[in-house]
Amino acid sequence: MPVLPWQQIDTVLLDMDGTLLDLHFDNHFWLTHLPQRYAEHHGVSLALAEAELLPLFREHAGTLNWYCTDFWSRELRLSIRELKREVAHLIALRTDAELFLRALREAGKRVVLITNAHRDSLSLKLERVELAPWFERLISSHDYGFPKEDQQFWFALRQDVDFDPARALFIDDSLPILRSAGRFGVANLLAVRQPDSQAGPKDTEEFAAVEDYRELVLGLPATPSL
Repeated sequence: MPVLPWQQIDTVLLDMDGTLLDLHFDNHFWLTHLPQRYAEHHGVSLALAEAELLPLFREHAGTLNWYCTDFWSRELRLSIRELKREVAHLIALRTDAELFLRALREAGKRVVLITNAHRDSLSLKLERVELAPWFERLISSHDYGFPKEDQQFWFALRQDVDFDPARALFIDDSLPILRSAGRFGVANLLAVRQPDSQAGPKDTEEFAAVEDYRELVLGLPATPSL
């Protein structure tokens, strides 16, 4: 676990899916539930549904469309909002996340949620998990018109939130997004070792990674009881 220079960090920017929430919901929805429901709705086999969906997923990965429920509802002629509700019981907070959020509050850090999730998806998750009270702001990249992979997102975020990248910490499970933040100048970057509780740990390549937030809070000025 990396030792962070907490005295030099004013703002903590946190991703949602795979970082604070278990990525199992999203992986199950896109890779299992949606192909099944697509096959049923369009009267095709599961194999054909997957053959049609996977190239579309690859084409739009990393773009704002990939994260947009409205786009996929039009593209697939299905209500993505309703299909997500069918498996919403899988939405879950990481077991160590709330303690971390509480510790950040007690340490007086400014905490902002920045997610690529569409506002529809964000709202659904906030219905299931009480995240909002921990944050100064809840920002969707759709608010700015650029995904976090794009430098324009970071310029818009800095103008909106007025934070100093040199005194910020950003945690995300996406390596391309962390690289984008690094190019913008965010000084402290952490990946997530195991975003999906039902999958194994991932190779975070050049990035140090969070394995358990309970270890990360030990260096904070005020630490809650463990």
